[in-house]
Amino acid sequence: MAPLRIGFVPEHFSTPLHFAAKYFSLSAQLIPFPSGTGHMVTALRAGELDIAVGLTEGWIAALASSSQSSNSQLNTENDDFKIVGTYVESPLCWAISTGRARDDINCVEDLKGKTLGLSRIGSGSYVMGFVLADREGWLLRSPSSSSPESNNHHPFEEIKPLQTFEKLRQAVNGRSADFFLWEYFTSKRYYGSGPISYPIKQVGEIYTPWSSWMIVARGKLVGGSELEEVLEKVNAGVRYFEENREEA
Repeated sequence: MAPLRIGFVPEHFSTPLHFAAKYFSLSAQLIPFPSGTGHMVTALRAGELDIAVGLTEGWIAALASSSQSSNSQLNTENDDFKIVGTYVESPLCWAISTGRARDDINCVEDLKGKTLGLSRIGSGSYVMGFVLADREGWLLRSPSSSSPESNNHHPFEEIKPLQTFEKLRQAVNGRSADFFLWEYFTSKRYYGSGPISYPIKQVGEIYTPWSSWMIVARGKLVGGSELEEVLEKVNAGVRYFEENREEA
C-alpha cells in the first residue's frame, strides 16, 4: 500500500510533522506547499493529497464555497475533504506588511482602498484581508448579501493573487501591490536592515478569531484506522515539539 500523502506549509509550524516522521515512525510522504493552504485545497480536490495541515480560514472558505456550489464534481471521492483535527489551538498572528521603501504607507489606516496582494483566492491571506477590512470598518455590505465581495463599496482597489511569499515581497517593493498579510514569524525575518531579498516593513498585525491550524483529510479516509494512526503519530510529534523547544 502506498504511503499517505500529507501536505504542509514549509514554515516553523511544520516542525512537529518532521518530528513525527523522525521519532514516531510516521511513514507518510510529506509534501511541502509554499504557496499555502489554497494550493493544498486544489491538490486535495485533484486527488494529489490525502491529508493536509493548513490554516483554518483557508479550509473553512473552501468548504463553504463547495457547499454553495452547484457543481456536482465537488461531491466526488477525490474532491471531498473534511476537517479531522486541530493542529494548533492558539490564534495565529498575521503581520501586515508593505515594501521597506514605501514611505507612502506607514500604518493600517493608509491601506484603505489600496491593492491587496495574496497567495490565492480563498487562501488564508485572502480571508484575513477581509477580516482586517471588517475590523477597520471598511466593509459596507449590501443588505441582500453576506458575501464580503458583494459590497456596495469594495475595501480594496484591487485583489492580486501572487502565489508565493517571495512574489508578494517582490510586488510590494515593485508597487504592483501595496500590502499583504502573512504569518508573523515568517515575515519577521524580512524586516531587518541587512542584505535581505525583497525586504519589507510591518505596518500592523491582526489575530485570527479562531484556532489557527487544522488537519483535513479526504472523505474516504475519515473513520478509518489508517487515518487514526497518522493522527496519533502527528499528535506525538506535537507533544515532542512542546517538550523539546531547543531542538525545535
